[in-house]
Amino acid sequence: MLELILGGARSGKSRLAEKLALESGLAVSYIATSQALDDEMSARIEQHRQRRPAHWALLEEPLELARVLREQAAPDRCLLVDCLTLWLSNLLLQDDQARLERECAALLACLAGLPGRIILVSNETGLGVVPLGELSRRYVDQAGWLHQALAERCQRVIFTLAGLPMLLKGAPL
Repeated sequence: MLELILGGARSGKSRLAEKLALESGLAVSYIATSQALDDEMSARIEQHRQRRPAHWALLEEPLELARVLREQAAPDRCLLVDCLTLWLSNLLLQDDQARLERECAALLACLAGLPGRIILVSNETGLGVVPLGELSRRYVDQAGWLHQALAERCQRVIFTLAGLPMLLKGAPL
């Protein structure tokens, strides 16, 4: 099963994804895309780390997400990716449009063939004003296009708001 959980900052999307992974009864591998580039991000990473069960495997991959998914997916495993917009940010900051396009295409291409349960978490960025800066606009555009493509491919899509899941597509929770 392939699931996409969207929501704004502090909406409860990661907590919901972790709950679904735990309830799956499968071995869980948490794929973290963030990088501890400053104290604030280090603190956020530590909050997530403390909330997760200690027996979950942790893989940190800021750029080559499709490769890690292909390597780690198995019928008896749940992969939880948190989060796709941080992954996009990492790629955008590489300032290599060709690599960004390759990695996004690789992610979209690999999903259909992955065994097991895959839970993808991402920030919905398209609900606010259009950003003034070029990089910020590219980020919002890329995230929006990626979310649309993922939503087509996923069996279930959930939007979280104030800790409440709203089913957009697929089987009820």
